[in-house]
Amino acid sequence: MKIDGPFYAQLGEAAAEARRLAAIGYDGIYTLEGSWDPFLPLVMAAEHAPGLDLATGIAVAFPRNPIHLAYQAWDLQRFSSGRFYLGLGSQVKAHIEKRFGVDFDPPASRMREYIQALKAIFDCWQNGTRLDFQGRFYRHTLMTPMFDPGPNPHGIPPVLLGALGPKMTEVAGEVADGLIVHPFNSTPFLENTALPAVHRGLAKSGRKRGEFILQINAIVITGDTDAAVAVATRKVKDLLGFYASTPAYRPPMEAVGYGDLQAELNRLSKEGQWEALAEHIDDDFLDAFTTRGKPGEIAARLQASYGEHADRLAIYAPYAAPDAMWQSIISELRK
Repeated sequence: MKIDGPFYAQLGEAAAEARRLAAIGYDGIYTLEGSWDPFLPLVMAAEHAPGLDLATGIAVAFPRNPIHLAYQAWDLQRFSSGRFYLGLGSQVKAHIEKRFGVDFDPPASRMREYIQALKAIFDCWQNGTRLDFQGRFYRHTLMTPMFDPGPNPHGIPPVLLGALGPKMTEVAGEVADGLIVHPFNSTPFLENTALPAVHRGLAKSGRKRGEFILQINAIVITGDTDAAVAVATRKVKDLLGFYASTPAYRPPMEAVGYGDLQAELNRLSKEGQWEALAEHIDDDFLDAFTTRGKPGEIAARLQASYGEHADRLAIYAPYAAPDAMWQSIISELRK
């Protein structure tokens, strides 16, 4: 199991942050598409921390045409000497339609075709196959020599799909090279809903589990002191309250008996009461959606929860903590 760390760095700080994460001992880093571009910081990371695997985790797919993402992925795969993973996601409907201003529905069918289009483009560049992808949502039928980058010496970059709902998760198993399990996950949801959907998708594609990458995001709460744990807990409660207010994220809550809470948090979010969301996240909710404990306990608990399933474990800790603490946790995870 490889261990990945969150790469929250704007372009000017990306080189130093990548070196810091490499020194901590992470195998790879992943960017989020939040307040800045998820691709550009990875260019700096590839140059200044060349031993790290690099991934977008995730880049929002639908506002970008597949050919745009194909060029970006191809360049990063070449520049990183084959260490790039293209992580895609759909985002939720409101953001796609209201923030990006593009079509969303039907998301699972659209994403299936999106990844198929990407792979057709990659096949054209790598193997000289005639580009002739004609789908319902995307059409790519022209690739002249001037616009063909040619074979990538490091191979085709893997395409991983971030998914939460069972339909999108099944699409990952069917057409992607891996699944990015959303950090808002619970063990019952993972084992009883997400993994069966992956296997249904793999069965459709005729592949086996060993041919597929499962990256699981794990939210961690820990700290060296009681005060540090209190800060980390508050930060994570804010995060979980935000996630839980989103209607599309109700299934993991239902899996652990918190389905009814989703409607209340959604109401508060629509009223702009963002600070009130965290007050509804109790200890049982934290235990269901996070791994928490003293630093010396975290590695064993992560292994117990995810070691059986994860090919890559992505630690998600949205708070400041000493690098030495994470070094110790990662070292223990490797034993």
